[in-house]
Amino acid sequence: MMKKLIILLVVAFSIPLYGQSERSLIRQGNQHYDKDKFADAEVNYRKSLEKNKDTRQGAFNLGDALFRQQRYGEAAEQYRIASEKLKDDVARAQALHNMGNALLKEQKFPESINAYKEALKLNPKDEDTKYNLEYAKRMLQMQQQQQQ
Repeated sequence: MMKKLIILLVVAFSIPLYGQSERSLIRQGNQHYDKDKFADAEVNYRKSLEKNKDTRQGAFNLGDALFRQQRYGEAAEQYRIASEKLKDDVARAQALHNMGNALLKEQKFPESINAYKEALKLNPKDEDTKYNLEYAKRMLQMQQQQQQ
């Protein structure tokens, strides 16, 4: 629910900044995403980024579409890009949180821990990020114990 609210806020505040074709592509991507057609959504988000590589919601939404296709490395990169472009701290924190999730799925525990910590600097009250940070720390500890 929070993720959809963030996406909605990002889209709402950025609409005046972009041409119709970019917005149209992102809307089409969102429609595909809502129908669980993540590959189709990815195509639309990529096209929106071709029109304007600085579109903030394009990078964030592309990360979501890639994540849902289990392409976690690519998703993490898109969330990183989105976190650098977004102006609002809560939206940036959500991008970093999602980046941490993608890195966690790849078992890149130190990197996911760093992403969660950065997200908490921007939004210290986010309970989901706090939980995920502690989970990533436990997973790192277990990984280190198994290597010994």
